[in-house]
Parts: sequence; structure tokens; C-alpha cells
Amino acid sequence: METLAQLRIDPGTPGFSLRPDYHEVLARLRAEAPLYEFAPGVKAVSRYDDIREISRDPGRFCSSRGALVNDPFRQGGSVEGSILHMDPPRHNHWRKVLNREFTARALSPLEERVRDITTGLLDAIPRGEAVDLVDVLTAPIPVLVICELLGVPDADRSHFRRWSDATIVASDGRAAMSEADGEALMEMVAYLVDLAEKKLAGPSGDIISLLVTSEIDGARLSPAELLTFIMSLVVAGNETTRHLMSGAFIELAARPDQRAALYANPERIAGAVEECLRWITPIQQFARTVTADTDVAGQPVAEGDYLVMLYASGNRDEAAFGPTAAEFDVMREAPVPNLAFGFGGHFCLGAALARMEARVMFEGLGRREALYDQAGEAVYLPSSLVRGPDRVSFVFA
Repeated sequence: METLAQLRIDPGTPGFSLRPDYHEVLARLRAEAPLYEFAPGVKAVSRYDDIREISRDPGRFCSSRGALVNDPFRQGGSVEGSILHMDPPRHNHWRKVLNREFTARALSPLEERVRDITTGLLDAIPRGEAVDLVDVLTAPIPVLVICELLGVPDADRSHFRRWSDATIVASDGRAAMSEADGEALMEMVAYLVDLAEKKLAGPSGDIISLLVTSEIDGARLSPAELLTFIMSLVVAGNETTRHLMSGAFIELAARPDQRAALYANPERIAGAVEECLRWITPIQQFARTVTADTDVAGQPVAEGDYLVMLYASGNRDEAAFGPTAAEFDVMREAPVPNLAFGFGGHFCLGAALARMEARVMFEGLGRREALYDQAGEAVYLPSSLVRGPDRVSFVFA
């Protein structure tokens, strides 16, 4: 058996999560090195309980010195205004501004609109011929919904998937970006700056209007902060849900017995969404910086150490999810919450929205008792942040 060093473990490598032995490597880390230094001062945290401990203690493990494994902030870039990079009390203040907009109760009036969008897209899928599932269904749903919440006019929404994808590529630094990615980011910046100015001149009850008019201690977000904040919402509202849905299709197409069981037990849909979140883990990892010498996983860590929390590993931790943690089961009643949306103060603002969108999609499939098969290998874009297909062919019966 190869040693951990021989396995060349580096979660900072874009596409690390695509290696065929990925989950075997994560299991080795949990068992042999739950705190694994893969670069000087950069350590992977692989166990569920340790990830939760770090996530709920911003005093010992801060976000303001980096939140992504290849964080632009650590490479001399700017993260001004990014809610991902805020610590208390500032993070608490700005999160409070948006919290009420993303509760399940606040989002309930949107559910009928989500259902209409989903129904229309499902109805339009041609039967008996291969289609790109991402193009026809799993990308449009979250893009249309987050644009609606932000107040983006209908005519402008077609650009947002491309812009969001470019932002994901940019999370791995300039070296990962193509010329087209750079152009897409510039387009997105110009568009959002203009849209924010229009909302400030005439607020219209959407989230961008709320952000441009809100104040904390008498101060509003600066233009740069506002831009980064909105971009974070666009990406979070699109990428997680898209990859959750695409991954769910892939897993259920491979397990028609579980698909049939879910159709026969629609009351289990909410639980199935949680199992898909656990199993797929669309966002693979976030990071924190140690603020003072302490310990994690029973080992010392020093001030300035960078801790990369491997959510996909925590979500298959046998100590948390039991002896069947390495099995996908839509009927699972998990004993603990999964880590797909993070934990603690930075728990994903849009979790309730993503869950609702996925539930509505499952309900639409269940009413149709839809049958579908994967028709080709999924094509993934390498990323250190997300794991989900960029393209995958399906045939609907």
C-alpha cells in the first residue's frame, strides 16, 4: 500500500476531487492523518467533528485571512466586501441584513414560481433523444431563481451561468483563468456595477436594492464591497444547487431501485435531498486561519496555520454517519446534519433556497414517475472549490 506521501495529496490542485481514488484518499486521511499538512503551514482537516469545531469558533479560526484553499487574498488579491471573508461582529451585522430574506418562511411565496420554472423546463425536455442535462434543466433553474431574487431583468439572465462559472475558475487564481474567463468576469463586474447604481436610484424590493440601501453603524457598503457581495450571492445561488441537482440525477440513474422507492414514498423527498447533499457535497472545502496556538484533532496547530476543511470527507465520516457512511441511500435518516452548506456562523445563507429548489425538482420528477438514463460520461471542469458536471448527456423516456 502506498504511503500518504506517495499519494500526492493536495486539495489545492484544481480537479483534486476528480481523481478516481478521491474518496479512498479521504478515508485514509480520516483514519491515518485527520490533520494532514500538504503544504508548509497548510493542513487538511478530514473528520466531521473537527470540521464542526473549527467552523463554530471564529475566535480561534478566522475567515478574514482566507476562506478558499487558493484564496486570492493569500496571493495578494482583494476580497473587499466578501461575506465569506468577514469575521464577527461585521459578519454578523451584514448577515443579519440578509438572513430574513433567505429563511424558509420568507422564501415560501417563491415556491410556486420555482415550481412553474421547473415544470416548464421538464415539459420542454425532448423524449428519447440525448440532451445535456445541465443545459436543459439543472443550470437554468438556479440561475433563473437567484436572478429573480436579486432583481435582474429577464432579458439579462442568460449571461449569468457563464459569469458564475468564470468566478469559480477565478477562485483558483489568475493562473487557472483563460482569456474568456477574464472577459466574462469583466462583463459581470460592469453589469453588476450598473445594476447596483440603478437599484440605488430606484429601489424595487429585491436583494440588490436591500444591499445598496442598508447601513451598519451609519455606513453603507462601498462600491467595491457591494460588488463582491453581490458576486458571492450569484455564485452561491447558482453553483451549489446546479451541482446538487446534476449529481442527484447521476446517482439515481445508476440506482433505478432507489429512484423507484423515492417515487413510491414522496414523503421521503426532503430526506433524499439531504442524502444527495451529503453524498455529492457540491462545495468541496473552505478554509480558516488559526489565530493563536491551539490544537485540532488532538494535534498542535500554530498561529497562522491555514486549515482546509474537507467537507466531502466529513460527509462520509463513519464516526458521524455510521457504518454505512460510504453508501448512498435516499431513505437514510442521518443522525447528524451534513456539512454540504458548511456549519456555524458561515452556514450557507441560501441553504433553504437550494433545498427548496431540489425538493421541487424531485416532486416534479415524482409526479411524472420520470425515467431517465445517463447517455455518456460527465465532463467536469477542474476546480478546488466545487465538484459537479459542466456537461452530462441524459435520455428521458
